[in-house]
Amino acid sequence: MVCSALRRVARMRVYLVRKASSVSRGHQHQALGSRPAVSEFTVGGAPGGLVELLGKSYPLDDYSNLSRKVLSRVGRNLHNKQHHPLWLIKERVKEHFYKQYVGRFGTPLFSVYDDLSPVVTTWQNFDSLLIPADHPSRKKGDNYYLNRTHMLRAHTSAHQWDLLHAGLDAFLVVGDVYRRDQIDSQHYPVFHQLEAVRLFSKHELFAGIKDGESLQLFEQSSRSTHKQETHTMEAMKLVEFNLKQTLTRLVTHLFGDGLDIRWVDCYFPFTHPSFELEINFHGEWLEVLGCGVMEQQLVNSAGAQDKIGWAFGLGLERLAMILYDIPDIRLFWSEDERFLKQFCLSDINQKVKFQPLSKYPAVINDISFWLPSENYTENDFYDLVRTIGGDLVEKVDLIDKFEHPKQLCWDNGWTKWRPEIGPHNI
Repeated sequence: MVCSALRRVARMRVYLVRKASSVSRGHQHQALGSRPAVSEFTVGGAPGGLVELLGKSYPLDDYSNLSRKVLSRVGRNLHNKQHHPLWLIKERVKEHFYKQYVGRFGTPLFSVYDDLSPVVTTWQNFDSLLIPADHPSRKKGDNYYLNRTHMLRAHTSAHQWDLLHAGLDAFLVVGDVYRRDQIDSQHYPVFHQLEAVRLFSKHELFAGIKDGESLQLFEQSSRSTHKQETHTMEAMKLVEFNLKQTLTRLVTHLFGDGLDIRWVDCYFPFTHPSFELEINFHGEWLEVLGCGVMEQQLVNSAGAQDKIGWAFGLGLERLAMILYDIPDIRLFWSEDERFLKQFCLSDINQKVKFQPLSKYPAVINDISFWLPSENYTENDFYDLVRTIGGDLVEKVDLIDKFEHPKQLCWDNGWTKWRPEIGPHNI
């Protein structure tokens, strides 16, 4: 089925992919979802066509590349499904922020937004965050576009500008995000992020600091590796300290006392300086989130010119896989009670470890097919595999490549399927 479909668009290249599936012998119950019954692999960009999503219609064009598989995930909102492991992580983070950070009138300092639509404009997803027009993160091959002006958000940061513009200065955003990606146990085209932003006025930042009245948030200087050109060193250091203190408290709340952490310098277009937080968990250093001092240009454009702030973002699946020993990201989409009931806890902070559902090994297969010589990316094939194989497919790898002197090309890869998925095959 895969081969015949791809031969229709063959040009001068042929790929061989090994497909590995694991089949539960004699077991009819699927843990990782069923194979989609669709006649088309993607929602094409036919002129004049429309796609209906969350009650709205969007015109299709040459940039439209939504797969049926991904469309079936929109609106599932696993992070809001009570007792789901992603919901547990969200609630633990939310509870921590509600208790630790209280406003002047005893109400939570941070407001929470966990039901914002995943459909955003390209301006929200990229331009509002100062992502350059030629930045590789905008590529059609890495994102899901409804058309040239609308897309499924690639990060919860797409809502930062709007919430700041609405006058908020401390908030959490939680939601599903969409990126075209490889197929393995750590990657899925839909995952969930939690974003946090906090702004400080001059009074808030320097309160309690000796001679704080004489200190300033802004200056005109030069940008360095340590600060932005518009921030004073004193303001930047205090914001950075508050950010790192906030995140140290958060990961201690999630993972327990005595946790070894380290900060790694990195780059994001919308923060500077920027960091990744790594934790030493069971002897292995793991990256759990990205953060930084918000770019003042972004803050200013949203109407908060007199404030300075920080932002961080983390992946809920990443934390849940570490905390609950969940080995495969596809399991989060399971509707199997054997999986879900393991997380029906009376206390969201209760420790729990995932118990595997199947003992059967993977089944490995090879498939071969022709591919076009132009306008093709590996993510196109991954979307095709996910649409046909659903969540049965655990892993796809390219393991060999051959180019004939006459420009024929042959690739060899493999796809791995897990045992708990039921007796299905392509």
